[in-house]
Amino acid sequence: MSKKDEFQIIFAIVEAEKGSEILKKSQEAGAEGGTVFFGRGTGIHEHEKILGIPIEPAKEIIMILIKKSQVDPVLEAIMEAGKLDEPGKGLAFVLDVSRVVGICHHKHCSIEDEF
Repeated sequence: MSKKDEFQIIFAIVEAEKGSEILKKSQEAGAEGGTVFFGRGTGIHEHEKILGIPIEPAKEIIMILIKKSQVDPVLEAIMEAGKLDEPGKGLAFVLDVSRVVGICHHKHCSIEDEF
């Protein structure tokens, strides 16, 4: 993998039912795609209880593998679409990826074609 092809992964943990819109906005900003999966959890802004039982709000987790050079505009789009600058709306973070296989935009792929 050459320097220009270095990848990072963006994770965004957002309110339930916001994932599709956030993923759409990230694609408009340059992401080629992403994965949305479901989770639950609480943060400091989520302390609701029913009959004394804490509620663990549903979350959507968005995972986007992206070239390092495209991270900033996509992360900005995620922040805006998810209103992540507001308390309790979620969070996003970026991690380095050391190796990637399976990315191939050709009709035929081989290990030599991998990034």
